[in-house]
Amino acid sequence: MSVLFENRQLVVPGELLAEGDFNAGEGAYRENGKIIASLIGLAALKGKTIYVTALAGSYIPYIDDIVIGKVYNISLTSWHVDICSPYAGILHISNVIRRPFNASKSDLREIFDIGDIIVAKIIAFDRLQDPALTVKGRDLGKLRGGTIIEIPPSKIPRLIGRKGSMINMIKEQTQARIAVGQNGRIWILGQKAGDEIQVIRAIRKIEREAHTTGLTDRVRELFVD
Repeated sequence: MSVLFENRQLVVPGELLAEGDFNAGEGAYRENGKIIASLIGLAALKGKTIYVTALAGSYIPYIDDIVIGKVYNISLTSWHVDICSPYAGILHISNVIRRPFNASKSDLREIFDIGDIIVAKIIAFDRLQDPALTVKGRDLGKLRGGTIIEIPPSKIPRLIGRKGSMINMIKEQTQARIAVGQNGRIWILGQKAGDEIQVIRAIRKIEREAHTTGLTDRVRELFVD
C-alpha cells in the first residue's frame, strides 16, 4: 500500500493517487487496485478513503477541519452554522459546555446568538448527515470584532504555507491576530489602524497568485516600508 500525494495536494484528472487497499471517495475512482483522480482539485486521505475536492465550488467538510462559521438558526439544544458549504454545521450544546443544560430554563442565545461568528472543529461527517461541530478546544469559540473575508477553500493551503510558513510570516509582519478556516473564511483583528488592510492586501495577492513560485518573497515585500 502506498499513498502518492501529500495531504491537500493539487492533482489533475487521471493522476495516480494511491495503490493498494484504499477506497475511492468523491472526486476519485478505483481501477485495477489503484486510486485515480477524476477531477482537478485537492487530494486528501481520511482513514482509508481518498477524496479529491474540486478547486471550484463550495467547501466540502472533512473531520478535524477548523472552520469559521456564522450562526443562522437556533433550536432547543443546538445551533445551525453556515460554514460556506452545501451542508449546515450543527453545534450541539454538549460540544460547547460541560455542565448539564436545561433547555426549559436556559436560552442558547446567552451563549451564541444568530449572527455570531465562531471558530469550530468538525468532529463528525459522513455525507448522510450534516457535519457535527465542537468549540471545545484551544482557540475555538466566539470571535469578537475584527474583519471577515473569504477566499476559495482551495487557496487556503497556499495561504497557510508549508508548516504554517506563509500565515506566520504575515502575523509577524503585522502583529495581527488571524484565524484561518479550511472553509475559506479568514478572521483578522489588527492592533492598530491599517493592520487589517495590510493583511487583506497580502491575502488577496496570495489568492490571485497561489499557482506561482516565489510567492512568499513577493508577499514579504508588501510589508517593506
